[in-house]
Amino acid sequence: MQRKEYSKKKIVGNASKLTVGIVASRFNEDVTDNMVAGAQATLKQWGVKDANVHILRVYGSFEIPLACARLILRRKLDAVVAIGCIIKGETRHDEYLARATTDGLMRLMLDTGVPVGFGIITTNDLKQAHARSRGEANKGSEAAAAALELALIR
Repeated sequence: MQRKEYSKKKIVGNASKLTVGIVASRFNEDVTDNMVAGAQATLKQWGVKDANVHILRVYGSFEIPLACARLILRRKLDAVVAIGCIIKGETRHDEYLARATTDGLMRLMLDTGVPVGFGIITTNDLKQAHARSRGEANKGSEAAAAALELALIR
């Protein structure tokens, strides 16, 4: 059996009628700011109007699922992009935080039917976080594209 490789081919659709939220952690803000900028650039590339983009900042990644849920309800969003950065420390706290955040976002997506772009990065150090938040490897941009692609499936 031959293994298929995932293609990172960029797809751009017409998302001009969509309303999208971005919920980003203020923790590791130097990283998440870059990811938010990447997400915004992708939304613009797909035609999402600036007036239809709602950005909400929260303290850390743990707060992101609830903030996404509230934003979905209040703004009647077609998609939301969750952006956070969890860096490994001396304990296993990062693992618990990442699991809870991931599970919360998946549950939210399945319960509401609203696509959630997963832009929560987990890294061993700040250098890795910077590498995943800039340029072509910007995970905020990738999360926005994933959410839009799913939102356009009708």
